[in-house]
Amino acid sequence: ELGDTLGAFHADLGDKMKRVLVVTMSEFGRRVEENGSGGTDHGHANAMFLLGGGVVGGKVHGTWPGLAKENLDNGDLALSTDYRDVLSEIISKRLGNANLADIFPNYTAKFRSVVNKD
Repeated sequence: ELGDTLGAFHADLGDKMKRVLVVTMSEFGRRVEENGSGGTDHGHANAMFLLGGGVVGGKVHGTWPGLAKENLDNGDLALSTDYRDVLSEIISKRLGNANLADIFPNYTAKFRSVVNKD
């Protein structure tokens, strides 16, 4: 459903899509191992999707730690990229705002080459 919706949005905007950047993310991830209630909710890491202008697309960015037990973080997917790195890069390169310390205080972002300036 998400893919279909994003595809329809992209098609509707057509050429205007180069001026738009969509970020999808969740406030919590999924666990690999079951939690106390038998579910996989409220895990640590998850995926972000970027669509639109300036996105360096066609590939997965980041490091996949795998699902082996020794690569998990207490049963959760191990975090490999902080969401603030991705959002900081978008804010800086696409919105032209270099005041990242005002947005993410006490955090130094590491750009991941996920977007171009133009």
